[in-house]
Amino acid sequence: MGWGNILTRRLKVFSMALFIYFDYKAVQKRVQWVSTVKKNAIWTKTHERNARRVLNLMIELEGLWVKLGQYLSTRADVLPEPYINVLKQLQDSLPPRPFEEVRGTIEKEFGKPMSDLFTDFVVDPLATASIAQVHRATLVDGRDVVVKIQHDGVKEVILEDLKNAKSLIEWIAWAEPQYDFNPMIDEWCKEAPKELDFNHEAENTRAVSRNLSRKTDSASASVSSAVDVLIPEVIQSTDKVLILQYMDGIRLNDHDSLEAYGVDKQKIVEEITRAYAHQIYIDGFFNGDPHPGNFLVSKEPPHKPILLDFGLTKRISESMRQALAKMFLSCAEGDHVALLSAFAEMGLKLRVDMPQQAMEIATIFFRQSTTSSESKENIKALNDQRERNLKALQEKTKWNKKEVQRFNPVDAFPGDAIIFMRVLNLLRGLSASLNVRIVYLDIMRPFAESTLLGTMMHGHIPNSQWIYDSPTNSDLESKLRNYLLQLGSDKILGIQVCAYKDGKVIIDTAAGMLGKYDPRPVQPDSLFPVFSVTKGITAGMIHWLVDKGKLKYEETVANIWPKFGTNRKELIKVHHILNHTSGLHNALGDLMKEDPLLVCDWEETLNKIATCTPETEPGSAQIYHYLSFGWLCGGVIEHASGKKFQEVLEEAIVHPLHLDGELYIGIPPGVESRLAALTVDTDELQKLSGRTGPEVPSSLVNNVAQMATGIPVLFNTLNVRRAIIPAANGHCSARALARYYAALATGGCIPPPHTTNSKPTLGSHVHTPKFPTTTPKKKKGAAKKGGSSKQSVQDGSQTDKRGYSQLRTSDVDDEAAATAAGGGGVSRIFSNDKILDAFMGVEEYDSMIHPNGKFGLGFRKYNNPSGKPKCFGHSGMGGSTGYCDVEHNFAIAVMVNKMSLGSVTRGIIRFVCEELGLPVPDEFSASGEKGPDMTLNLAPSQQQR
Repeated sequence: MGWGNILTRRLKVFSMALFIYFDYKAVQKRVQWVSTVKKNAIWTKTHERNARRVLNLMIELEGLWVKLGQYLSTRADVLPEPYINVLKQLQDSLPPRPFEEVRGTIEKEFGKPMSDLFTDFVVDPLATASIAQVHRATLVDGRDVVVKIQHDGVKEVILEDLKNAKSLIEWIAWAEPQYDFNPMIDEWCKEAPKELDFNHEAENTRAVSRNLSRKTDSASASVSSAVDVLIPEVIQSTDKVLILQYMDGIRLNDHDSLEAYGVDKQKIVEEITRAYAHQIYIDGFFNGDPHPGNFLVSKEPPHKPILLDFGLTKRISESMRQALAKMFLSCAEGDHVALLSAFAEMGLKLRVDMPQQAMEIATIFFRQSTTSSESKENIKALNDQRERNLKALQEKTKWNKKEVQRFNPVDAFPGDAIIFMRVLNLLRGLSASLNVRIVYLDIMRPFAESTLLGTMMHGHIPNSQWIYDSPTNSDLESKLRNYLLQLGSDKILGIQVCAYKDGKVIIDTAAGMLGKYDPRPVQPDSLFPVFSVTKGITAGMIHWLVDKGKLKYEETVANIWPKFGTNRKELIKVHHILNHTSGLHNALGDLMKEDPLLVCDWEETLNKIATCTPETEPGSAQIYHYLSFGWLCGGVIEHASGKKFQEVLEEAIVHPLHLDGELYIGIPPGVESRLAALTVDTDELQKLSGRTGPEVPSSLVNNVAQMATGIPVLFNTLNVRRAIIPAANGHCSARALARYYAALATGGCIPPPHTTNSKPTLGSHVHTPKFPTTTPKKKKGAAKKGGSSKQSVQDGSQTDKRGYSQLRTSDVDDEAAATAAGGGGVSRIFSNDKILDAFMGVEEYDSMIHPNGKFGLGFRKYNNPSGKPKCFGHSGMGGSTGYCDVEHNFAIAVMVNKMSLGSVTRGIIRFVCEELGLPVPDEFSASGEKGPDMTLNLAPSQQQR
């Protein structure tokens, strides 16, 4: 290929690109001043004339540009209809090369005359494509074959076209940065030349055929048999000639023949999709070019897809297969944590911390396909989605519109993922061209599950892998680990158990995996969502403020929080809130149904709780404040302290107890890799419907199985996990929660440092992960009484739009600082000698609680067999819990991510207590009276240990 031809091709490509670019820019300006009807007509004509220009140039240049046109012509789901109508002409055969050229190539490659190879060779080709053309023939042994012959000189043309395409993409990225396709063209430049070696294609064909026909004895066996396709046998190959078994089939664009033979097009595309799911997720070896020309349908019933052309075949590593499967399944489940984990594992880096958009973008790849007739609506929906994402980005970054439009949120895009997404797009285009609708999530799920979970799906995990490898702290811990293995992965997904006795750690065990679709092991520092367990932490913050003289239990809330004193709430006192007797048990109860994401807006929910109306008189009835408790306490905490909720949490609990990085109410960005994801034991939760109790609002238990099934979907999203919901959105490790209750058991004495056996050491995490983007500047005059906001600006910490200092570490009082430094500072977090009585609502605090109620002041109080309330703590829906036994100086925390009726948790606590000779609190006994959260966790007697 001479320099003259090279320069000519290059000039034609770039002049056409510039011409089309300026045409669209001019039309973009013109349509601003016309009606919608005229605007649509103008755009249609613009698309038509530019599509024709593109088609004519591609036919003239051939080579790579024809392949690109074939790809674009399958994208009826995203490209304007005029482009599809024009470019689909490229799906038909191109003008064939002269037979003499074909003969010359064959005889040169095999080193013998054609008559020595074939008894019959059809001169007219079956099809002519950009790289080669295919002829039907009969071998000398009588076998019917097809012969694929590479065009003479096409290799040089393709390589030159790749250079031109690379330059063109770089220019587009410069002119319109939001359309930076450099990673895609880089991967294509790496993979496309492989198509020019037909020996390579022959081996690929054999490998894919073996993979799709084999039966395995692993977890993938159930999906291997789901693939029913045909692949021609490879007879012989050279660098430029490939001889394959002849299969009589119908082309996918031959709609009349498909109709005449009665082919079920829906079934054909589903079968092709299954074949690709197997190639990608099971084999890690897949054809990267599934355009309509690479498929036939067998004429003999039952009609099966025939897979052709394995030149562009991609091999991916096991780790990439796992990451792609995790990305797919996290999209199916709406699990932000697993999605971001998958991105990290595959090497995809984002420049902006917007997990909701990351989920939306990823989900686009796996969305249900649309028919070609719906393409306009689909394009409009995608454009609308893009506009919403740009608006959200602009609000977050405070950039102007032009800066946002030029911003590319992807920092790094792995090549393996690019080919994978290209395949999905081609499959989507295939279904659109056949006018069928495919639900990719349903078809691909079993294949992705198989590769991601493998033998884990069947519970065949070696003990050494299922229990996290850490030293045992006692013989009891060894026995507990054996007990957990007996329970097995059918009952447990991921779990942490930590216990203190007499101030020392006796158990610190982690087991299982972080999520249903996140098989990373649970470690001691993994963060579990714990729901109402958070109430016990929030209550501790109020007790700490009382201890510091910032408020009183008998003080009316309106005195602290003036906005609260409306709608018959003037007489509600702090102890009414702590004791669940304020009458606001159903406040905001319909919030989750009407607008679940409203709970993410802290200020808005505080305003709503301040204007609600109680249903009963203060102190008259103890009814569990299942959701409102957190905002009621949170409003009191902020108004009494003059600080933000998370600042008080750090100052009162996190820093003094060395829990940095392992106890949050509203997680900061930067801890996603340690998050456990929730799932539901749906079989057990179905048994809960209709179960109720005197202290549980009927609105909470009605259709509870349905509600619980939806909760993981909501609480696995990072925008909810990052929200401050002090009644139901804590994230902590078992060792952090157990240490908290070990301190409470002694009236606030700080235990000795946590064992160094568990790595990383408790409290060693960086507590303030850096934000990936700058946060808005704080408005003047926003500081509240107490001056914390001013200090947050002075100490350099970041503030969000509500004025929160983002988990600042420097604002610690002198006592806590001395303790954290390991010096001779005060070793208690409470100075009140009667604080234990306050926790349980006994002795002088008896008048502040409801007679015979299950709650003290903020904590669920548990009776032991003697009937004495010497234990207190708080459980959460789904099974996580933490409590302490004051009489025996014992504290324990259990974290689970498989939400169930709580039988696992109760069995563990009974096991530990019985081994230690301690009384089992009624909350966890087989027959004792359960509190409101354990009412939701109440398993039938046969499920009990």
